[in-house]
Amino acid sequence: MLSSGLSSFHPLSRNPWDLNKTPGGSSAGGGAAAAAGYGPLHVGTDIGGSLRLPASWCAIFSLKPSLGRIPIDPNYTGRAAGPMTRCVADSALMMQTLALPDARDSMSLPYQAIPWEQFDRGAEMLRGLRIGLLLDAGCGLEVEPEVRAAIERAARIFEQAGAIVEPMLPFMTPAMLDGMDHAWRMRSHMDLAALHPDRKALVLPYIQQWADSAASMSGPQVFTAFSQFHATRVATVRACQPFDYVISPTAPMPAFAAELPSPTNDPLRPLEHIGFTVPFNMSEQPAASINCGYTASGLPIGLQIAGRRFDDLGVLQVSRAFELLRDPQRPWPAMPSAVR
Repeated sequence: MLSSGLSSFHPLSRNPWDLNKTPGGSSAGGGAAAAAGYGPLHVGTDIGGSLRLPASWCAIFSLKPSLGRIPIDPNYTGRAAGPMTRCVADSALMMQTLALPDARDSMSLPYQAIPWEQFDRGAEMLRGLRIGLLLDAGCGLEVEPEVRAAIERAARIFEQAGAIVEPMLPFMTPAMLDGMDHAWRMRSHMDLAALHPDRKALVLPYIQQWADSAASMSGPQVFTAFSQFHATRVATVRACQPFDYVISPTAPMPAFAAELPSPTNDPLRPLEHIGFTVPFNMSEQPAASINCGYTASGLPIGLQIAGRRFDDLGVLQVSRAFELLRDPQRPWPAMPSAVR
């Protein structure tokens, strides 16, 4: 439940671009390993941004597919697995196998002969597409100026390629984000309550404080919190309906300090950075993150590209088109000599 590489289970994960920064999370290992060159293909999981956030902060590519596209266990609303790679081509290659159905996932989509190898239609495929540009999540932390500038630069690249880019109004609300946060708190509180005290003591104190803050919630409060998952879904689908694809920041800020569990370092305001990513978990739409620039200090900035439900291949194709057009990328970080 963290968007960082901090854990009480394993040593601290760090960002290869700056070892003082987090690689993001919860798929911290996949993000750091891909950026550092620990093999080409990695798999992560995502319930509110945990594939795309590390992709953004580590300058890699990741696709959170449509719900059920990649079978997963345990399955529940919003949870997805996906590829984490240095380039779009490698993720498309992985999808040929990852997207095969499995009956053990009750949400697994039926088999579909998707031509994943056709991920590259060139930059020409952008011409005439209607692209929504979302620069305000409507909740959470404000987008930092360097992030906003990089996303606006990406939007101009789409326009220059012939896409029709139109600004979007925010559709998320603080009530939606808080409701999902509180629902997850109660779920985690129940999970922790089932543990023996010795086991619970091993859980990160930040997580314990976050989860146990739900102990006093009433039944109506829990019901109201859980209702925000569906409210988010309805709002997201409605807002995206006029567009073929939606682009936005993946995160409102670049990578934060490695030792922090979240950008706010506040267990009562832990999810203020997922306002752009979490709606597409609830709407079941595919969404990818691809690098679109760097801060003045050299930290990567991610562009989120979201498509309509089930249009996973289309998101890969648009991502590949942007990959062909984006500004030159910086060299990958050198792998630490101790592990070469």
